[in-house]
Amino acid sequence: MRQFLPVAALLLAATHPATRYSNPVINRDFPDPSVIRASDGFYYVYATQSTGDDGKWRNIQAARSSDLVHWTDLGDVLPSKPSWARRTQDFWAPDVIQDHGHYILYYSAKPDEALSNDKQGLCLAVATATQPQGPFTDSGRPLICGPGFENIDPMAFDDPATGRRLLYWGSGFGPIKVQPLASDRMSFAPGSNPVSLLAPIKSNDAREYRRLVEGAWVVHHAGYYYLFASGDNCCGPNAHYAVLIARSRSATGPFTMRRRPLYTVVAGDADWIAPGHNSVIRDGKGVSWMLYHGVDARRPRTKPSDEINTRRVMLLDRLEWRNGWPETSGKRPSRTQRVPLTEPFKHR
Repeated sequence: MRQFLPVAALLLAATHPATRYSNPVINRDFPDPSVIRASDGFYYVYATQSTGDDGKWRNIQAARSSDLVHWTDLGDVLPSKPSWARRTQDFWAPDVIQDHGHYILYYSAKPDEALSNDKQGLCLAVATATQPQGPFTDSGRPLICGPGFENIDPMAFDDPATGRRLLYWGSGFGPIKVQPLASDRMSFAPGSNPVSLLAPIKSNDAREYRRLVEGAWVVHHAGYYYLFASGDNCCGPNAHYAVLIARSRSATGPFTMRRRPLYTVVAGDADWIAPGHNSVIRDGKGVSWMLYHGVDARRPRTKPSDEINTRRVMLLDRLEWRNGWPETSGKRPSRTQRVPLTEPFKHR
């Protein structure tokens, strides 16, 4: 298995343990990263489809780490396409949750019927595995389908206050939504309906990131539920993307957006274009770390023939809590950073 080594790790290889690292921590196209820490002690991160070194598509990418900095490539964890999406190649924004020894993967895919029906957009889907590195097997049917790309970017979350199993999702110039899941997590709870939490706004202001909102991620901290979202254009020649933040006393809202211009958790700069679509995890000392993608301005495409700003590498930054709100230092991607603190690691 290939291991991704940041430049700083190579420079500090002779000094163990390293005290600092530099971004990116996965230096290849690895968009929309979603991280968990599994029962085996490893961190696992899952990402939108891309091609490997062999030029072949990986439907859902994954990598594994003991420290959030050094990552080993796991290849494709959804190697078999679902029966309802065998002829397409749109597998986006995965999220995995562990449940009593099983691992449940939520993702988005374009169904085969969309090839002949331009009104059919992407669907939310669910797959399962007995280990975090897969292989995951699709359930055989989508959770929900709809027009365009409204039904993408799922994120599963168990509410610590109520015990409810929730799924957040949304994009496509519609709102971010939440809906309870059934006890087996394989479908929505009977009789439940989606609740809209955060809607995009119409604006001609080029500085506005809420013209589209997507990439929901929720954490519970100090009595609040924090909803991270990204907007407004992830990639391409008009890439304009940042992580935004809202909070609520309830997992199902209503959520209040932090006032502008403070509402960005991280935004781009001259080195990193369009950072966004984050996930959050705590290290062994309880410090929150944010994994997200960004375009390296020095290498904005994988191949010369690719569209600009489509090579989205994975970045890692510490979240600092200030006045009740999370943000990265300087609200920009870091150049170098102290490594996460992890408890003694033992492979099981």
